[in-house]
Amino acid sequence: MLERGELANSWRRERWDSLRLLTPNWQSGLPGLPYEGDDSDGYMTAAEVAELIGRFAASVRAPVRTATNVTSVRRVDDGYRLTTSEGEFRGRAVLIASGACNLPTVPAFAAAVPAEVEQLTPFDYRNPDQLPDGGVLVVGASATGVQLAAELRQSGRPVTMSVGEHVRLPRTYRGRDVLWWMDASGVWDQRYDEVEDLTRARRLPSPQLVGTAKRKTLDLNVLTAMGVELVGRWASVRDGRALFSGGLRNVFSLADLKMDRLLSGFDEWARTNGLDAELDRPARFAPTVAPRSPRWQLDLRGGEIRTIVWATGFRPDYRWLDVPVIDARGQLRHDGGTVDSPGLYALGLPVLRRRKSTFIHGIEDDARDVVDQLNSYLAGGSRSSARANARGRSRSLARG
Repeated sequence: MLERGELANSWRRERWDSLRLLTPNWQSGLPGLPYEGDDSDGYMTAAEVAELIGRFAASVRAPVRTATNVTSVRRVDDGYRLTTSEGEFRGRAVLIASGACNLPTVPAFAAAVPAEVEQLTPFDYRNPDQLPDGGVLVVGASATGVQLAAELRQSGRPVTMSVGEHVRLPRTYRGRDVLWWMDASGVWDQRYDEVEDLTRARRLPSPQLVGTAKRKTLDLNVLTAMGVELVGRWASVRDGRALFSGGLRNVFSLADLKMDRLLSGFDEWARTNGLDAELDRPARFAPTVAPRSPRWQLDLRGGEIRTIVWATGFRPDYRWLDVPVIDARGQLRHDGGTVDSPGLYALGLPVLRRRKSTFIHGIEDDARDVVDQLNSYLAGGSRSSARANARGRSRSLARG
């Protein structure tokens, strides 16, 4: 296993200080290493996740080579050649486990933002103290955006949030964590080949959730009550002014509608399985309140906004992958983790094989399926790989 940094590098180096998992601790175990602490309904910090991964690697004696940065993967006759900062490797098969969140997604018009406004992504941001005094514009209303907007507002700063498509969820529903419902009702087990619009499902933003000791809901109504100003999706920059799209009420209504449909599905599942008596009564949540007259533009030269935080999502980084398996959107072409090149496989991508594919506890089923396919490929072999086997050069490599 080849790791560009240290073990669990992204959890150690690329997370803000207050980050906690969205999944409760009881969902954050690994094969043979279930959660055994005294806070099963709590949420791990980034440091705790790194420690968990370290313990798991030690328990399975994972052959990890740290500080080994892969700079190129090329197809050769008997498999693949990997060029790294520590020399070359050869393998009949390669498993790509580098994830989907390697680089922040920032719109091209960010280049037109006036130079006096500081710009950060979640990879750069650590805590409010590093920001200059003054107002902050948080762009994006998924999990990252709402968490950072709340933290920055609590620090005393004026915060404006640019809101686009988002997934609204309560932290708890009928006395249980909402992710308990996703797990128990089977929503997370839905297979990729059962999803009606797989491309859309793989591009859905992360739900508006935060992990706190009191298991509080964090949605746009909460942010409004805190004093965060909501504006529409940031569409462009013109003459130093940020221009926002209209239709904010429609965006809110769609997110509310989808949440209510999901909760109704949970209620039906509970009735069907005879669980109503064990749970709190069904409830619905107040609609998202839209500002009466949301601003359509904001002068970025006037000093009101000193910092922009781009919470606009992430994308994979395949610049090292010199195999023609990347589509026009920069995504890996694969069918349930089997990439469009013999002996090339992937794990850890959104809805890879199931809706839970990117969660710590959810990747295990995917891994078993993909590794079974990988092993079948190696066992079947090919005549052209016999020479590599004889030299003892054949191996399977994972890039983490």
